[in-house]
Amino acid sequence: MSNQTLGAQGEDRAAAYLTARGCIICERNFRVKSGEIDIIADDRGTLVFVEVKTRTGTQYGTPAQAVDFRKRNKIIQTAYWYLRQRQIDNRPCRFDVIEVYAVRGDWQVRHIKGAFEA
Repeated sequence: MSNQTLGAQGEDRAAAYLTARGCIICERNFRVKSGEIDIIADDRGTLVFVEVKTRTGTQYGTPAQAVDFRKRNKIIQTAYWYLRQRQIDNRPCRFDVIEVYAVRGDWQVRHIKGAFEA
């Protein structure tokens, strides 16, 4: 399986996970010049910007560890673009990371709420 296919399947699992917990998916793969946000969801009135990282193991660290300072800044800048484009203000926002592990046909999801702040 290619990394692109693995990543797309991981994002599908993450979206299903969020939906099962009552979140409404507003957007997937929102892209602007500054970057991309994998999933934007509404969690009971809080706008959640979600970075999804899918891995088959932890030999290179956890998926969340791949969301380094540079990546967090790109996500934050992209979130600002989203808010400006949609003319959204005075709404609570949160930045989450969802780790998806694909190990021998088994999928596991770990949700890190409030993984970082703007």
